[in-house]
Amino acid sequence: MAQTHAPAKAHGSAGGHDYHLVDPSPWPAVGSIGALVTAVGAVLHMRHVTSWGLVLGILILIYTMYAWWKDVVREATFEGHHTPVVQIGMRYGMALFITSEVMFFVAFFWAFFDASLFPKEATGLIWPPKGIEVLPTWDIPFLNTLILLTSGTTVTWAHHEIREGRMDRATNALILTVALGVIFLALQAYEYVHAAYTIKDGIYGSTFYMATGFHGAHVFIGTVFLIVCTFRCHFRHFKADHHFGFEAAAWYWHFVDVVWLFLFCAIYWWGNS
Repeated sequence: MAQTHAPAKAHGSAGGHDYHLVDPSPWPAVGSIGALVTAVGAVLHMRHVTSWGLVLGILILIYTMYAWWKDVVREATFEGHHTPVVQIGMRYGMALFITSEVMFFVAFFWAFFDASLFPKEATGLIWPPKGIEVLPTWDIPFLNTLILLTSGTTVTWAHHEIREGRMDRATNALILTVALGVIFLALQAYEYVHAAYTIKDGIYGSTFYMATGFHGAHVFIGTVFLIVCTFRCHFRHFKADHHFGFEAAAWYWHFVDVVWLFLFCAIYWWGNS
């Protein structure tokens, strides 16, 4: 149901206490249904049965994200529910979420180093395996490294401008960060199209595409996260002392930067030598 709200004058609790008791929401259930439909639809799509299930699932997920984010923005910006105490809990939650994401990448790195440090007969007892034409380290991979490092600088610039209350400058810095994220994804897609191997080409192809592809998915998610923050910054949702939504996006983006440095050094540089 559409409602019109005026921005909260102070970020105190609307219920007279420091904690936020979240109202019942349909979006966790709707999002779960969307994820299930997407998974089943992806299987049907890969089996060349139909693509409609995949399309429907993605549309459900997109609508869920839009509606859920809208509710969170309303609670934080217009209803004043995100008190300092609530924000502490959110910071712990975001830190734990990023920690769980680190474990995903640990598994991929483990698989890569196991295969590269102890090459098996299937790889010809060498690494990179026989018949694999590796991508040039100092071409697109190095350029993408510079792009991501630059984007880490621009997102930090945006944070500085928000803390100083200069929202127009912060918006410009976020637009630049988003543009760098899009360029990174475009270059990675170009790299995938022109690579001489696929995910089916043994342990090298599977570890390469799983690690870099999973990271690319995180760059896409982080870019969407920053796009939302850009609009929120433009509409003055953030305050100098109250902008955890942006801080969470910045933490996530810096995590993506650091993971890419490990990927570049391990897979593109050391793994190709």
